[in-house]
Amino acid sequence: MFDDMKSFFMKRGDNKPGGFEERGANLEYFMHRDPNKDVTIITIANQKGGCGKSTTAINLSAVLVRKNFKVLMIDLDPQSHASLGIGVDVYNLNSSIYDVIVKNFRLENSIVNTYKENLDIAPAMPMLSGAQLEIADLLGREGILRTAIYKMINTSKRNYDYIIIDCSPSLNLLTINGLVAADFLLIPIQTHYFSLEGMGELFSTMKVVKERLNLGLQVLGILPTLFDQRTKMNRDILAQIKDYFKDRVFQSTIRMNIKLAEASASRKSIFEYAPDSNGARDYASLADEVIALTKPQKAAEENEAKGQKLQPDSA
Repeated sequence: MFDDMKSFFMKRGDNKPGGFEERGANLEYFMHRDPNKDVTIITIANQKGGCGKSTTAINLSAVLVRKNFKVLMIDLDPQSHASLGIGVDVYNLNSSIYDVIVKNFRLENSIVNTYKENLDIAPAMPMLSGAQLEIADLLGREGILRTAIYKMINTSKRNYDYIIIDCSPSLNLLTINGLVAADFLLIPIQTHYFSLEGMGELFSTMKVVKERLNLGLQVLGILPTLFDQRTKMNRDILAQIKDYFKDRVFQSTIRMNIKLAEASASRKSIFEYAPDSNGARDYASLADEVIALTKPQKAAEENEAKGQKLQPDSA
C-alpha cells in the first residue's frame, strides 16, 4: 500500500528536490549525528538588535580558523550581515540557506568558500525574510536546520570543528531553528541601559526549546559587547550584568572599537583588517574561553604547547 502511495506522489513530480521524498526526511529531525565527528554547534542569538551578533559570528569564526579549526558559518539573518561582512555577494548566489530551509536543498550545496581558508559560510539572502511563513505549516518545522546539519555531518565529506549560527534580532521560527540545531547558545549583550530588556523572553524561549526540542542545549556564555570603559554608566551596567548572571558571563568583554565597524565595512574580519587592535585582542580572548569550554582537551594541549615553548633551553 505504501508503495502505491509513493508511486502516486512520484507521478505528481514530488520526487524532485523539495518534494515528497525530500520533505519526508524532515520527520527525522530527532536523528543523532555521527558521534565520530567532533563538531561543536554554537548559535549566537539575542532578539535585541545592534548588540554585535554578526560581528561576533564573523570574528569568533575567524580567530578559530587562526587556531587551526575548520569553521562553517550559517547566516540565519535576512539582513545578511554576516554574509556581507565576510565578503559574500548575496545578490548573485546560486543557492543560500533560504533554499535549505524552504526548498530542502542539501546544506553542503549552499556552502560557499570565503577569502579565508578553512572558513566557509552558508549565506543568507534578503528573501529569507519570508521563509518562516513558507514553512509555518510544515511538520517538524522547528528542526529543519538541525536535520540539514546532521545529514551533512553524517553523509558529507565536508567536516567542520565548529558551526557558528548567526540569528536575526527576533525570536522567530528561524531563530528557533538555530536553537534546536545548537549545542550551545552564545548571547551578546550591550553594556547599555536597556540591555537586559528582553533577556527574560530569550531565556524562556530557550527553556521551552530545551524541554521539548533540544535537551542538550546549554548556555555557553553571555558576552558583554560595545563596552566603553571611559563612562561610569557602562562600567556600572557591566557590573550589574556580571552580578545578575554571575558565572554565565564570559571573562572576555568586547570593548567599543571603531576598527570592528571598519573591518565589517571592508568585508574582512578584524584579524585581517587590524590584527593589533583592541577588537582583535578581545575576540582572541573570547575564542580561548570558547575552546576551553567546548573542546577542553584541545585547550589543554594548546596550553601545554605554550608552556613548553616558554621553558628555557636545557643547554
